[in-house]
Amino acid sequence: MVYIYFTGIDLGSTMTKVVIIDRDERICASVIKHTGAEHRRLANRAMEEALEQAGLSFDEVSYVIATGYGRIVVPFADRQITELTCHARGVFSSFPNVRLAIDIGGQDAKGLKINNGRLLDFTMSDKCAAGTGRYLDLLAEALGLKIDDLGSISLKSTNKVTISSTCTVFAQQEVVSRLSEGIPLEDIVAGIHDAIASRVARMVERLNLGCEVLVPEEPLLSGAIGAALLGKEITLKALAQGETIQRGERRLDKATFFE
Repeated sequence: MVYIYFTGIDLGSTMTKVVIIDRDERICASVIKHTGAEHRRLANRAMEEALEQAGLSFDEVSYVIATGYGRIVVPFADRQITELTCHARGVFSSFPNVRLAIDIGGQDAKGLKINNGRLLDFTMSDKCAAGTGRYLDLLAEALGLKIDDLGSISLKSTNKVTISSTCTVFAQQEVVSRLSEGIPLEDIVAGIHDAIASRVARMVERLNLGCEVLVPEEPLLSGAIGAALLGKEITLKALAQGETIQRGERRLDKATFFE
C-alpha cells in the first residue's frame, strides 16, 4: 500500500470538522458541519463529503484519527487522540513559534501551553457555559441574531457595555434588559465578546505566558488538521521502524453511541 493521504476528524459538541491531507501536508479537502443532535451519529456523512471533495475512495486514505468530544464513537477511525494534543499540533502547523493556544469550544474553553507542537500543560474552564461557544449561541438567540453575525455587529461598537452575569440564564436576562434601556445592539454584543475574552484571559493566567494574539486562517479546523498530521507521523514512524500499521475496522458507518 502507498501511504499518501491522512485524515483527521474532530467531532465536537457543536461542530464536526474533517480534513484530508497528503504526504506533503497539503490540505486536499476540508468539511465543517454543525454537529447537532442528529448529526452526532453522522460523522460518516462529513467523511464521505470530504472524500468526494478530494476525489478519493475511503481505501485510499492511509490513516484516520478521531478527536474531540465524540471521538470514541467514530467507527471508522484507526485511533482516537484527545483534542488537547491535536489542537496543539494543529496550531503549531500554522504558527511554529506558538507557546499558548486558546480553544473556545461549544461546551468548554481550554488554554494549552505548547513547545515545538507538543502539549506541556493546560487549563480548562469550569462546567459553566460562560466563556464558551454555547454562551454565544444562547445570547445571540436572546437578541434574535445568528451567531455568525455577532462579529460584524460587535465591530461597530463605540461604547461597549459590561455584561456581569456569568450564568447564561442571567446573562440572557441582562442583555434583554440592556436592549429595553435603549442601549445600541452593537454595544451589547461587544460587551458579550468582552465578557468572554476576560474570562478566558483569567483562565490562562496560571500558564504565565504573555503573547501576541494570532488567529489561524480557519480556526475551526485546527484540531482536525492536528489529528491528520499526527496520523501521518504515526504511519511514517511505523514504516521507518518496519512495524505493521495498526488500523481499525475501517467501517464507514454512522456512530451509535447517541442512539
